[in-house]
Amino acid sequence: MAETKTYPVMHNKNAYITEANYSELYARSINDRDNFWGEQAEKYITWFQKWNQVMTGDFENFNVEWFVNGKLNACYNCIDRHLAKKANQIALIWQGDDPKESLTFTFAELHEKICRLANVLKKEGIKKGDRICLYLPMIPESLIAMLAIARIGAVHSVVFAGFSAEALQNRILNADCRMVITANEGLRGNKIIPLKENVDAAIQHCPKVSKVIVVKRTDQAVSWDATKNIWYADALAQASADCPCESMDALDPFFILYTSGSTGKPKGILHTLGGYLVQVAMTHQLIFNYEAGDIYWCTADIGWITGHSYLVYGPLCNGATTLMFEGVPYYPTPSRFWEIIDKYQVNIFYTAPTAIRALRHEGDEWVKKTKRTSLKLLGTVGEPINPEVWEWYYHTIGNSHCPIVDTWWQTETGGIMISAYPFATPLKPGSAAWPFFGVVPQIDSLGNLTLQHPWPGMMKTVYNDPERFKEYFKNNAYQTGDNARYDDDHYYWITGRCDDVIKISGHRIGTEEVESAFLTDEAVSEVGIVSVPDEIKGEAIYAFVTLKQGVTPTDDLKKQLIHAVRQSIGAIATPKYIQWADGLPKTRSGKIMRRLLRKIANNDVSDLGDLSTLADPDIVKKLISERLTSI
Repeated sequence: MAETKTYPVMHNKNAYITEANYSELYARSINDRDNFWGEQAEKYITWFQKWNQVMTGDFENFNVEWFVNGKLNACYNCIDRHLAKKANQIALIWQGDDPKESLTFTFAELHEKICRLANVLKKEGIKKGDRICLYLPMIPESLIAMLAIARIGAVHSVVFAGFSAEALQNRILNADCRMVITANEGLRGNKIIPLKENVDAAIQHCPKVSKVIVVKRTDQAVSWDATKNIWYADALAQASADCPCESMDALDPFFILYTSGSTGKPKGILHTLGGYLVQVAMTHQLIFNYEAGDIYWCTADIGWITGHSYLVYGPLCNGATTLMFEGVPYYPTPSRFWEIIDKYQVNIFYTAPTAIRALRHEGDEWVKKTKRTSLKLLGTVGEPINPEVWEWYYHTIGNSHCPIVDTWWQTETGGIMISAYPFATPLKPGSAAWPFFGVVPQIDSLGNLTLQHPWPGMMKTVYNDPERFKEYFKNNAYQTGDNARYDDDHYYWITGRCDDVIKISGHRIGTEEVESAFLTDEAVSEVGIVSVPDEIKGEAIYAFVTLKQGVTPTDDLKKQLIHAVRQSIGAIATPKYIQWADGLPKTRSGKIMRRLLRKIANNDVSDLGDLSTLADPDIVKKLISERLTSI
């Protein structure tokens, strides 16, 4: 392993975590767990009723519970409790896809709109525990809707607005949603996304969806069913601005968020309220060293866990000003991120390595058009960041004076689990660095990363699928599904997935979900999906496709299959390569050997291992000879 450059700690007199106190606090979080987490819960969260026990249960019995019998409300913690001192402080800055379009909302203004929408939901019969699907662009109404749902004790299931009608339908049905909140259209990079049209198609097969609330984002008319559809603005105008918060148990369901698994349908990760809120509020303050008055920007979409934890709940719990961006980093020019930083004097910037790679690819001239002097901290999330990209981010974007926190965590963990601390950790480009408090990582002989102790923000279950939840736990440890290593300084380095999930631009796409999408086309007999490195997106999809007898492979058919995948899952899953295959390497029992497909796609064929179990070893030679090197 080549020697890694290390950047010394940047000292900050206002740092919460320092080189001097990290080890002591970390040891206490492991050895005096209940007292440590009890103190954090009281510090970061306002409780209507204190808990009886900090934590009970264990991994072995799948029964971990945090802050038992504690009572609280997420919306109260994000909005109401700040009104006494921060009513007129800007809570949300919204920057539209069009650079000329922007809005700001104070805590008091958000409070009014949230209460009005909460009353609309109650009027439509939504009760505590009911599930509501959000299928919205990155507009203020998405944040308002999440908090209104939380206010009345309902459960939100946010679906990324880039997903297709079919993917939306599957998630609505699985969560048993009673209502959908959407927009007539979405805007992203000056492209139109037909959200209402997708919802209409999806709910044809969702009989329990009784109402669809529609935000008017554009002037485009959409189909309308007066018995089912409600205009968001009209409903809010008629609703009361007085809506008390529902008192919720710490163990009540908070939200469901779908993430792709290596096999089967997407998993509905269910988080409960108390532990999750403690974890995201605490990590937001300590990992980003958030101080009052900072302008904080997380670029993640609310359809992903990062948007939940570090755009909405973590920042607002801490009374922060959070920035929401509707567009994409390269529209109208690749200077867009940096222009927004200058426009709003952003201090803390949290984004994905995919975006950084894409903007680095465009050249430094787009960065040099801007100043970015307000920045004091940079962060990354979603996948490991390549050391050379880290260096560019540090020197070119941060002007060599902003520490970078490269954070590792998952939808299932709720909040950040491994990260540098900005003013305590000597920085190593590409390393996730140190465990967060209460987190005990372990790496087995095969490189599998596991977590040994429960933590407050961990998921409660996989919705409607407890057996899949149990699969996460073996040998009394949580199995992350990631490979990792640690170096002589005990820094952790995440090296990739150890299952069949492809991570595209930080988004997890299950191989079986993509294979199923290909198989919706009658021309396809079999398909094997693997990942290959992509300079911009981190990973891309490489598809080996076997056609039915008598079907001729053509470029038009490739386009047809790409359309099928986009229709079934969304543009995020667009395959980069489609290689026609007369057959796929299989064992004699019929199992496709994806290990071999992965090696072929990645041109790693010097050692293919034992091929004696294959039904037809000659297939491998043919696939190697026909491997694609370009689209």
